Amino acid sequence: MEHYNMNLTLKVWKQKNTNAQGGFETYSVKNISSEMSFLEMFDVLNEQLINEGKEPVAFDHDCREGICGMCSMHINGRAHGPWAGTTTCQLHMRAFKDGDTITVEPWRSGAFPVLKDLTVDRTAFDRIIEAGGYISVNTGNAQDANCLPVDKHSADLAFAAAACIGCGACVAACKNSSAMLFVSAKVSQLALLPQGDPERKTRALNMVAQMDKEGFGSCTNTGACEAECPKEISLTNIARLNREFIGAGFTSEK
Repeated sequence: MEHYNMNLTLKVWKQKNTNAQGGFETYSVKNISSEMSFLEMFDVLNEQLINEGKEPVAFDHDCREGICGMCSMHINGRAHGPWAGTTTCQLHMRAFKDGDTITVEPWRSGAFPVLKDLTVDRTAFDRIIEAGGYISVNTGNAQDANCLPVDKHSADLAFAAAACIGCGACVAACKNSSAMLFVSAKVSQLALLPQGDPERKTRALNMVAQMDKEGFGSCTNTGACEAECPKEISLTNIARLNREFIGAGFTSEK
């Protein structure tokens, strides 16, 4: 693969805090390696700004391995940028070419208020998990691995749903700012396994109620969430959530 350096123009959203009015600021970065990750390019930008006595750009990051779900940038109108199935931290600069102008924004959703610049508050997801994304277990010694048999098909579907990293790209990509793909993945990974049975009658009801309380929009099945999800979570999970929700409405004691 050919290595090359490039000069870029960045239009980056700057906002002092949640209540302040934000806007785009334009920066130039030079000699950016095509082998850099997108976040490494932002590190270069921030070093440049610090050396110039200016305030660096605030952005979320942690593992930089596509695992933690912290990175959250809307790049040229797409959540996590132009590569499919890729987080911002795993997006490399070879996706761009010399002379490009790149527009970078935070996630846009009323349920994800901007804290500063490209950093948003995603604790709404945490509260949805607290509402029902757990199982009841007895503590003590670990049980034998084969004492709860799970068929291969269900195990594979549960594993695929559990791949969700909670980054919020589904919300950012959705015209309604819906969190249905996130919630459905968290419900599905438990609904497909016997360990998820104890809370099954209340889980979907409680998590959907909390999702609505947080101000996320409704799902209209446009599929933008699945298209932009870095872990390629399937829309079929939303169908499963709907079944769980309707079933729970008939059987729940609440």
